[in-house]
Amino acid sequence: MTAPASTDDLPPPSPEAAAAAPGVVDHVAVARLYGEPLFAMPQDLYIPPDALEVFLDAFEGPLDLLLYLIRKQNFNILDIPMVGVTRQYLSYVEEIRSRNLELAAEYLLMAAMLIEIKSRMLLPVRKTEDGSEPEDPRAELVRRLLEYEQMKLAAANLNALPTLGRDFVAAQVHIEQSVAPRFPDVSVDELQAAWRDILRRAKLVQTHKITREELSVREHMSQLLKTLQGRRFAQFEDLFDVTRGVAVMVVTFIAMLELAKETLVEITQAEAFAPIYVRLAYSPG
Repeated sequence: MTAPASTDDLPPPSPEAAAAAPGVVDHVAVARLYGEPLFAMPQDLYIPPDALEVFLDAFEGPLDLLLYLIRKQNFNILDIPMVGVTRQYLSYVEEIRSRNLELAAEYLLMAAMLIEIKSRMLLPVRKTEDGSEPEDPRAELVRRLLEYEQMKLAAANLNALPTLGRDFVAAQVHIEQSVAPRFPDVSVDELQAAWRDILRRAKLVQTHKITREELSVREHMSQLLKTLQGRRFAQFEDLFDVTRGVAVMVVTFIAMLELAKETLVEITQAEAFAPIYVRLAYSPG
């Protein structure tokens, strides 16, 4: 049944309708039923008790209601004024008890907790055995409220994410493929030109691997001692292998200096510009 509409565009009542509803003013219909004007309310019309019930605020539980009362009045959640919050909470519970007793049952448990906290706060504060202040009676309630608020915010953030079927639909792609695929025609000359181009690019791109030879001064010191073993002396130039590169010659020279520093070899020269000789320090003169 729809709400009453304007009666200006309604047709005049039929004689049957006028007879069924004596005393009703012409051209006045209280409603329309399936498109037809209704000039009198049915006497046996049944309206459920909850048909006209309106919920302005819906809460998901006692914690949701308590958090709403705190945030609505900008109370500090770490310092809840129990008197005002408890009074408002009990007022709401009393309201829903008159309508839905089953729904009010879970709210009554929280109401009992609020009354207990309120009564504990009215008692004088007694210090514990170790002299410290007792825990605030509101501490457990504050912890539960903060955890619930975090979960509620996380749920709201998840609900704000785009959802398949609600915010977007999955893309569907239909690919049609012919039964006999046709490949492009390529001539032999084109294949040869492509191959020559690949060879040309391969020659332009060349890689060089550079490695570094690891040289050990101790190892060359041992080699010098072996070379001088059984010889009275050796010329300075004969102890260097010029074919192995500058790096090896430098390491050999450092090894010779280390041997001389450790007094394992002797480097002698008879006079200026004379040949330089190297011999073992413990070799017989």
